[in-house]
Amino acid sequence: MAIHQDLFAYIEKSPTPFHAVAESARRLEQAGFAALNETENWSLVPGGKYYVTRNQSSLIAFVMPQAAGEGWRMSAAHSDSPSFKVKGVSQQAGFTMLNTEGYGGMIRSAWLDRPLGIAGRVLVKTETGVESRLVDLEGVSAVIPHLAIHFDRTVNDGHKYDLKKDMQAIFAGPDKNACYTELLARAAGCTSAEILGTDLLLYCKDKGQAVGGEGEFLLCPRLDDLGCAWGTLYGFLSAPASRQGRVWCLFDNEEVGSGTRQGACGSFLPDVLARAGQALGESEQDRRRALANSLLLSADNGHAIHPNFAEMSDPASPVKLNGGVVLKFNASQKYTTNGVTGALFHSLCDGAKVPVQEYYNRPDLPGGSTLGNLLGAQVSVPMADIGLPQLAMHSCVELTGAQDVQWLADACAAWFRADVRCTGDGCYQVAL
Repeated sequence: MAIHQDLFAYIEKSPTPFHAVAESARRLEQAGFAALNETENWSLVPGGKYYVTRNQSSLIAFVMPQAAGEGWRMSAAHSDSPSFKVKGVSQQAGFTMLNTEGYGGMIRSAWLDRPLGIAGRVLVKTETGVESRLVDLEGVSAVIPHLAIHFDRTVNDGHKYDLKKDMQAIFAGPDKNACYTELLARAAGCTSAEILGTDLLLYCKDKGQAVGGEGEFLLCPRLDDLGCAWGTLYGFLSAPASRQGRVWCLFDNEEVGSGTRQGACGSFLPDVLARAGQALGESEQDRRRALANSLLLSADNGHAIHPNFAEMSDPASPVKLNGGVVLKFNASQKYTTNGVTGALFHSLCDGAKVPVQEYYNRPDLPGGSTLGNLLGAQVSVPMADIGLPQLAMHSCVELTGAQDVQWLADACAAWFRADVRCTGDGCYQVAL
């Protein structure tokens, strides 16, 4: 199987953050990782392999260090993508409509006139309480149709898509509210009366595919940021045992600021590191030493130069599809890479024969932030920001380079495989 086919399979099985966590957990369990529960005591051993979830939409997997104070090699990506939250159904003009609310900063027009899936979780009443069950209404599609150009002759002159007016989805013909609930119940394995709540999203049902004259590009939904989630997981699982610990983080809610208990601004990562350190008998000195000897890779895609809008990129540092992994810099520290962590990433990629492209925003255009600078307030460790180069970020489907996917996997494998030791402030010993 070509490596991008595995990426496509991962994304297809991850229509929502809940499903992305479930698919990641499945792969981790296949690799021998044991599931933990935050509400229980943890019995951890040196070299042990574990994972824990929070809200079913964030996951942290880790391999225990061999001793206290050894440090952690970490990565972080996010499970969420811009979408529409489904609040329920209503009747309008002879249609059963899905009542939706926008989630994140999507390119709205890309969601129109295409089949949209409905997936997420259903909270079910049971004999002992409440149970969460993942659902995907396979075989059912909603659609958000455009208004015909005959009724809006100016639609190609810069139409402003209104979330309430333009972006509500048709689910079915008239009076199908009960049908909607019955479909959810069937998918959740319960009765309609047993449904107590839902967290549902619309998702693009397109499958990933290779495009371009020689199949050199990949067109796929949710590349931002499941592409990096897949690539960092690939590297994490391929690394051999070492004295240092390894951590793979998949956070939810990056697209809406990360300010939740399952987001990067929450306590999830500090909580896990604290419990792992306690299991090793870590002293306060050990904890400080471990953090000082740790590194974190914040993985979220970057903007490639667009052939129709080349002027939007920094002319001094254009990033190209199939040009290599993107290493992101920002003077305002929206990206955490600095000279030291950038040099370390370059060194590891050189050893793995992975090309690296340095990304800077055009000086007069502000860029978005990502996980690294938010995590830095929770866990103070040196970081670098990387990602796949891509076009059409936050569209319903996005574009990246086929070769870049292989290079991302190789770079992440090098990141977790290498023995990197801090020998002084700003100085590191690197053994590939």
